[in-house]
Amino acid sequence: MKNTSPPPLPVMRTLSNLGQSISLARRRRHLSQQDLAERIGASANTVRRMEAGSTGTALVHFARAMQVFGELDKLNDLLDTSQDTIGLVLMNEQLPQRIRKTKITPKTGGF
Repeated sequence: MKNTSPPPLPVMRTLSNLGQSISLARRRRHLSQQDLAERIGASANTVRRMEAGSTGTALVHFARAMQVFGELDKLNDLLDTSQDTIGLVLMNEQLPQRIRKTKITPKTGGF
C-alpha cells in the first residue's frame, strides 16, 4: 500500500539538504553524476533525483553513495539507540519500583 500524502515540510527540507550534501561531496571528489551512478550501480537519473531530494529515491542508493564517499559509518550511527533519550526515558518509566526475590518452591525449583 503506497502512502499518497505528501511528506511533512521538515522531511522535505532534510531530503533536500541530504541531496545538496551528496552533490557537494560528489563534486569535491571530481566525480560526474554518471561516474557516481556507475559506482553505486544506478542510473545518472537516479543520482539527479538523489541530489534533488526526491522522496522516491531508494535508501540503498543513498547508502551506496555514502560508501563511495567513505562515510557509510555515519549512516549506521543515525539512530544510535544508546543515545535515544526519549526511548530511554520511556523505557525507564516502565521499570518496576522494586524487585522481589522469588520464593523457591518444589514446583518451580527456583524459577
